[in-house]
Amino acid sequence: MKRINKLLLIITASIIFFGSNLNVIEANTAYRTFTEDGYGRYVETQTAYTVTDTIVRFDDELFLQAEDIKIGSDGNIYIADTGNRRILVGDRDGNFIRTIGEDDLTKPTGLFLSHDDKIYVADELAMRIFVYSLEGELLQEFGKPDSILFGENANFIPEKVAVDRRDNIYIISRGNPNGIIQINANTGQFLGYFAPNATSVTLMTRFRRAIFTEEQLSRMIDIVPSTATNLNIDERGLVYSVSQGENVEAIRKLNVAGQNILDTRVADNFLTSVEIGSLDNIFVASERGFIYEYTSEGNLLFVFGGQDDGRQRVGLFRRLAAIATDGQDRLYALDRDRNQIQVFQKTEFAELVHQSLELYQDGDYEASKEPWEEVIRLNSLFDFAYLGIGEAYFREEDYDEALASFRQAKYRDGYSDAFWEVRNVWMRENIISVLFIIVGFLVLLKVVKIVERKKAYWKRFSSKANEKYNLKLIHDIAFIKNIIKHPLNTYYSIQYENKGSMLSASFWLFILFAIFIAEKYFSGFIFLYVRDGQYTLGTDIAMFFSVFALVIVSNYLICTINEGEGKFRHIYIGFIYSFAPYFIVKPFLVFISNFLTYNEAYLLQLANTIIYAWVAILIFIMIKEINDYTVRETFKIIFLTLFMILITVLFIFIVYVLIVQMIQFVVAVVNEGVYRIGNG
Repeated sequence: MKRINKLLLIITASIIFFGSNLNVIEANTAYRTFTEDGYGRYVETQTAYTVTDTIVRFDDELFLQAEDIKIGSDGNIYIADTGNRRILVGDRDGNFIRTIGEDDLTKPTGLFLSHDDKIYVADELAMRIFVYSLEGELLQEFGKPDSILFGENANFIPEKVAVDRRDNIYIISRGNPNGIIQINANTGQFLGYFAPNATSVTLMTRFRRAIFTEEQLSRMIDIVPSTATNLNIDERGLVYSVSQGENVEAIRKLNVAGQNILDTRVADNFLTSVEIGSLDNIFVASERGFIYEYTSEGNLLFVFGGQDDGRQRVGLFRRLAAIATDGQDRLYALDRDRNQIQVFQKTEFAELVHQSLELYQDGDYEASKEPWEEVIRLNSLFDFAYLGIGEAYFREEDYDEALASFRQAKYRDGYSDAFWEVRNVWMRENIISVLFIIVGFLVLLKVVKIVERKKAYWKRFSSKANEKYNLKLIHDIAFIKNIIKHPLNTYYSIQYENKGSMLSASFWLFILFAIFIAEKYFSGFIFLYVRDGQYTLGTDIAMFFSVFALVIVSNYLICTINEGEGKFRHIYIGFIYSFAPYFIVKPFLVFISNFLTYNEAYLLQLANTIIYAWVAILIFIMIKEINDYTVRETFKIIFLTLFMILITVLFIFIVYVLIVQMIQFVVAVVNEGVYRIGNG
């Protein structure tokens, strides 16, 4: 939703056009087009499609509140002219050809042109599917299936329809949550429901189900999956559907088993239509006027269009109801409220992208490299082009270049594969040298231990230094190593033997922050959880130390009111020292993550799990030993600490909202005063 609002704000500079007595109004448009980078952010790109024609009538025949559009193999335009209760047929030049179904149709909302040149019409009000020849002869009708499997109370209110090459009809019925209805066109047999949308259950609903009585649950509104809003079928029989609403798969590409094979997310809850292009590219229309173009695998290529504000600007829509493509890859966009069709033509840039994409999808990566490079020359932010080039370099076994291209594309899987090959090449060339370095280091380490055991150079130096200088801080800092072997004794020494100090603990706290920053920004590329090259150190400092202070203070206050024996000093030192495993192992993991691929990712995950579990156990022991609690009391203290943290965060949030509202109120009052004074 935020993306859509952002697009609405930045779409500007369209050319105003005026209606005339001509059937077809020629118009050139200029508006912004966007693509998506590897992180899912919209970035501006060259215009991909421009409006070449605007069709408002076929001769003297106007269409009213039309809901669907299809383009025949002969180039004719078929419109579900809902307001006039008919199918209107014309050509691209605006010439009227014929009307279909004026004696039969009452509210046609969907139509489909089958492979055998039949017109299937979904009539919502008549609750039937009508089948016509291209000349308008009524051939068949399909009403509500009488099969017991359909369901006695299930709705049959056809809104959209599609047909595959096996003459199976796919129907979207308004208010029927069971899925897409399948009927065989030859026998009229109900085949079953196909690919229903998944039910979305919120955490609050699950909580209510867990605690409510049967009577209370019976009063809750039943949660049913939403019904798809439109569908289409490609030449291979794959079904495409779009749905509206939140927490739903908005775009689906369904195989014969009804499984979604497309992993695409779109921040638009108002999708109305889906169309398949000549490259198996997927066009999706939004009621708000945006048109999205995806590759066959679900990568966003372009998004353009937008919602018209009443100034009748070319390329924008009041309510975009449907889209269709013809044999020349022109895109026809039907505006229900403005009763017009805008015809989009590809620009040279989009043609270049499609040429590259065709070669890429055919597996001819080497041939696709040159056009992809031209795309990048025109727009260096077009990340999908880097992905294509990366694949080309990978096929050519130029893994260094593939690595750089995949990183530019933010394509982690490809980066991992390329790095695997780069690492293998390096290991083959340097394995002997690496072995000699490792052996040499081990030998040197052994010699140093033998010399120290005989001569005790380090021991004598540390003793003299300790006698001459006060090295308590150094000893307190080094004392953290004891917690690994003897945590109970370490916590006892902190509390009763004055081991450790606030200063040494603060030193380790800053080390903890440094490791946190290193992990966040300097881990291996495929393991980064922030955008590559993005740094927010100010926010990191504020959040890290605020959270740490909140946890320490909350735990201390809870322990104090529950007869805990630990002082703030003890809890502060003990809590930080409990991160000893993190200090010892985490830097090595951060370093080694730069040399791992997804094949070894499980090792990194396992090591991190062990570290965090180890730290959690040490913190539990610390709370128990320093405050002299039982195990049960310790669990209670931890729960109360977490609860206090939650309450504190909610309180801070409420105060923040009140302050913001107060500031907005003061600003509004001042602005109003200035306005009145200026107009006085």
